[in-house]
Amino acid sequence: MSNNTTRKPRVVIVGGGFGGLYTAKALKDAPVQVTLIDKRNFHLFQPLLYQVATGSISPADISSPLRLVLRHHKNIQVLLDEVIDLDPENKQVILKGHEPIEYDILIVATGVSHFYFGNDHWKTFAPGLKTIEDALEIRRRIFMAFEAAEKESDPEIRQAWLTFVIVGGGPTGVELAGAIAEIAHSSLTGDFRQIDTGAAKILLLEGMDRLLPPYPPELSAKAEESLTRFGVTIQTKTMVTDVSEGMVTIRQGEQVKNIQAKTILWAAGVKASSMGEVLAHRTGAKLDRAGRVIVEPDLSIAQHPNIFVIGDLANFPHQDDKPLPGVAPVAMQQGEYMAQLLKKRLKGEAVLPFYYVDHGSLAVIGHHSAVVNLGFVKLHGLLAWFIWLWAHIYYLIEFDNKLVVMVQWGWNYFTRGRGARLITGESSLATFVEVEPKETPSVTPQGAAKV
Repeated sequence: MSNNTTRKPRVVIVGGGFGGLYTAKALKDAPVQVTLIDKRNFHLFQPLLYQVATGSISPADISSPLRLVLRHHKNIQVLLDEVIDLDPENKQVILKGHEPIEYDILIVATGVSHFYFGNDHWKTFAPGLKTIEDALEIRRRIFMAFEAAEKESDPEIRQAWLTFVIVGGGPTGVELAGAIAEIAHSSLTGDFRQIDTGAAKILLLEGMDRLLPPYPPELSAKAEESLTRFGVTIQTKTMVTDVSEGMVTIRQGEQVKNIQAKTILWAAGVKASSMGEVLAHRTGAKLDRAGRVIVEPDLSIAQHPNIFVIGDLANFPHQDDKPLPGVAPVAMQQGEYMAQLLKKRLKGEAVLPFYYVDHGSLAVIGHHSAVVNLGFVKLHGLLAWFIWLWAHIYYLIEFDNKLVVMVQWGWNYFTRGRGARLITGESSLATFVEVEPKETPSVTPQGAAKV
């Protein structure tokens, strides 16, 4: 810490996600001056983002203005800006629209984004789900597909509009597939006159031999069983080799297939934010293959004890000989640990290494169906769904007190209503006019994406 006794140590937190926000909240009344920097003015509860994408809830239901959350934390300043560089020698962060800010302690928690395995041009045709904008674009594509199918007279093109492909069988892919199946087979039933929404095909593609690879095999099997019952077609051991306008090319063993689908969604693979490369360049920090920063047991960067990386951007390999998963509970616990570490440093007390306490993992599959792994017990079905529901409501209300909103959301969920199924953004028909297919660069087997 600084030797200057005339001022409080300056703590700069980059990123207002779970890691950054939980650090800031836990530093309330601590003898430090905190600056929280984020290019968004709100905190996003990402675990429920897929429900925005499928019209169950609105963006404001899972977003909280950072200034509102921290309004009673008088030692914290919030800046709406983007950190673009770092000067460790002078202990400064370089901002896009502000003069450099000095720090005594720097905490970087800027998370991850989509990864298309070197095929970034796929993003245009297969959006991922990390931001509010992503969710609204996915919501637009899903509901616009049914509108376009209603007007289409060509059976082959109509079926392409009613075919939805989700790439990636992790929690996000499973949740999206289950929600779209519910939309097609339940929520929209009877809303159209020319099409049967129940004829929609929902395909979930996974490169491994089962869904939810991090989960125990028995829960993966239950998830697959539930999704199949909901009308989702699951294809494992499937490699995506190309994505273009209205087309997904896959390889299964030696067999190559083309799938015609107007709606393709990406839920496979992540890469670290650009701050990972900045830290590597400026501090010599080591990165893993995904660009995440490999941190020390106390979450600091080697040779830089005053710079810390937490949340999804951090690769913490010091527990169970494998990196911690990129999930919200890890970031929350790391944020709280960071606050305790700083408080103990100020008192000259020793600090133990970070240790993640795994309380379990959850994934919702569809209405009244989920899988839950609590370690000592594994659950699926209705009981697991209630645990999933309670956990998400608990953590959402904990920082934003949105009890009324959550009661309304709960009612809509029980009644299978999707009152937020609005088509916004570029919803004009011009967006969906057929165009001549453009030549796309060929993808060699080495460029295939294992999802």
